[in-house]
Amino acid sequence: MVAAAPLLAMQDQAKPAASRQSSDSSSAATQGADAKDEGERVFEQNCARCHNAPSGFSSRISGTIVRHMRVRANLSRYDEEELLHYFNQ
Repeated sequence: MVAAAPLLAMQDQAKPAASRQSSDSSSAATQGADAKDEGERVFEQNCARCHNAPSGFSSRISGTIVRHMRVRANLSRYDEEELLHYFNQ
């Protein structure tokens, strides 16, 4: 996989600029969907045992909740960030 990275980079450079921009915007949308999926996965694995998915919390309140539960549920920093993305989308 590491050896393929330079080849992929070269292929991307060979594309016309307009093509790169459209693929970049579609990959950003895909990454946004992936982030939601990852946050949802973290929620299902760690939080759903005791809680329903929250709705209607401001980003400030959800940040406080996630920080508190990170300590109580022994979540990683990565899980905390993914949950925040999931709650605030």
